[in-house]
Amino acid sequence: MHESTTIPDLDRALGFTIPARQARGRLVRLGPVLDAVLAAHAYPPAIEALLAEALTLAALIGSTLKDAGGQLTMQAQSDSGPVQLLVCDYRGGEVRGYVQYDADRLAEMPADPTLFALFGAGYLAVTFDQALTGERYQGIVPLDGDSLADAVERYFVQSEQIPTLVRTGMGRGADGQCRAGGLFLQYLPEGEVGRERLHARLDHPEWEHVVALAQTMGGDELADAGVPLETLIWRLFNEEDEVRVLASTPLVRGCRCSPDYIAQVLAKFPAEEQREMADERGVISVDCAFCARSFPVAAV
Repeated sequence: MHESTTIPDLDRALGFTIPARQARGRLVRLGPVLDAVLAAHAYPPAIEALLAEALTLAALIGSTLKDAGGQLTMQAQSDSGPVQLLVCDYRGGEVRGYVQYDADRLAEMPADPTLFALFGAGYLAVTFDQALTGERYQGIVPLDGDSLADAVERYFVQSEQIPTLVRTGMGRGADGQCRAGGLFLQYLPEGEVGRERLHARLDHPEWEHVVALAQTMGGDELADAGVPLETLIWRLFNEEDEVRVLASTPLVRGCRCSPDYIAQVLAKFPAEEQREMADERGVISVDCAFCARSFPVAAV
């Protein structure tokens, strides 16, 4: 993967719209944020790649939320594959995630296992929590595609009846660090008088045109930190009459655990239960699955 000598374009999401085509899109590129999440765990390459894609997808979808305090959570789960659980979420520009897996079963897999090999008959749950209204929306789809991106596409088509294209790409920069990028594209007709409602037609010519352009972009371009996200938009849609580029969103690694927060949670348990959770020193050790840190708290 090529990286130029220009300042790398990393850890941000950039939205855009194509008004004449009734389409909206978003591009994401992750670098140091991705490294920080992966560095908290000694994941083997196959799990690193899986989590990198999941974090990219969480940033792509989550950054479309209009509610600044809203949260997007993606959870992939299975009882039959070596990966039992994958969780990623996005809130206010913060992304985090982790994977629970059976190391022995994973070691029996080829170096580049398929999604089915990792999960078996698993499923993906996508949940939107709206902070302003307190409402929660969730959709569940099977993990029967070639990638997590395929499952996300299926979620939007089946659960929200919105034609969606999702592409991701992973690689390593000149410094050897992980890089990931993604493209999220949707067709959202406004339903004015004289226009067709999209949920009745998934093959609208406007949508087919936008998809045909978007599919020309490869994963290596999406992950190439030497190419600004604005340049990627221009490469795809420079022949359109108008493309509106929206404000970008900076992305950071976010983990909400802290000694004070853990102490507040434990304080809700009765003193007797706290003593049962404590070790012989009277200390309760709480592990955070996201950042892999342990927080010792003295029991009451």
